Amino acid sequence: MARRTIVTESPAEAAEYLNKGDIVAFPTETVYGLGADITNETAVGKIFRAKGRPGDNPLIVHLASPEQVDEVATDVPDSARLLMARFFPGPLTLVLRKRPGVSSLVTAGLSTIGVRCPNHPVAHEFLARCLHPVAAPSANLSGRPSSTDWKAVLEDLDGRIACILKGEKSSIGLESTIVDCSEEPPRILRAGAISPEELHTIVPNIAIARGGKQERPKSPGLKYRHYSPSAEIRLCGEEYGACEGGKGFAWIGLSPPPEGAARTCRCRDSEEYAYRMFRFFRECDREGIGVICCEMPPPEGIGQALRDRLQRAAERK
Repeated sequence: MARRTIVTESPAEAAEYLNKGDIVAFPTETVYGLGADITNETAVGKIFRAKGRPGDNPLIVHLASPEQVDEVATDVPDSARLLMARFFPGPLTLVLRKRPGVSSLVTAGLSTIGVRCPNHPVAHEFLARCLHPVAAPSANLSGRPSSTDWKAVLEDLDGRIACILKGEKSSIGLESTIVDCSEEPPRILRAGAISPEELHTIVPNIAIARGGKQERPKSPGLKYRHYSPSAEIRLCGEEYGACEGGKGFAWIGLSPPPEGAARTCRCRDSEEYAYRMFRFFRECDREGIGVICCEMPPPEGIGQALRDRLQRAAERK
């Protein structure tokens, strides 16, 4: 029988597990991460096995401070330095040229590496106690909604990982914005809490990468179906039409909910929508709801990131 996962409130205890080669879930302001020491290939491999994650999906490296960037990346351009000065720590991942010594398992065989410095006090204390930078995707089964609290991590990964570092619910609720600074001009690969407008104030020539799945993506969240509950996601709203959920459906959005919904979640703005969405998906799954109607938010600010997650969650294979 697999051992049960330890849940602790001690960053020091969680770091001890990680430093000896175990994998540890930890809170950040975006979603919970599932971390391993980047210098330990055996530990990094445990992440892929625990999540059921494809090996060609690169991991993001989490840093205790911006100064650690030079431990894992080389030839860091001025554009990246400017973005780090403004948004590190925070919900931003930068794709940079990796140092030769970084394991190809972390980067899915690419010559680039994604780096992030979380703006979360528990994450900061935990990462500061880790001996090396920490490779960490979201702490959930691959394809499932990301975990925004420790209970969701335990629900997906109990017995699959050594330890969960318990913290408050993630304050943002969506994964980080990702900008590729390994080429010029820099490109936004994944939308997140930091909007294109905010990025343009620091680096005006940032472009937005074309959509669509990539054979060898430079960042997570671009190739495979993601963020999906067991329930079917149906998009609704001005450009998608009215909600047609059938009997016993759930609904989440900004407008007044439609009649007949078994469970609803009306949000006051896109920020609250982002904060509540993944938890709402999981609550619907626990109740056995078969269809969730999701109103598409306006594309401004974090609304663009929400639209991306909802469209990917609605993909069916």
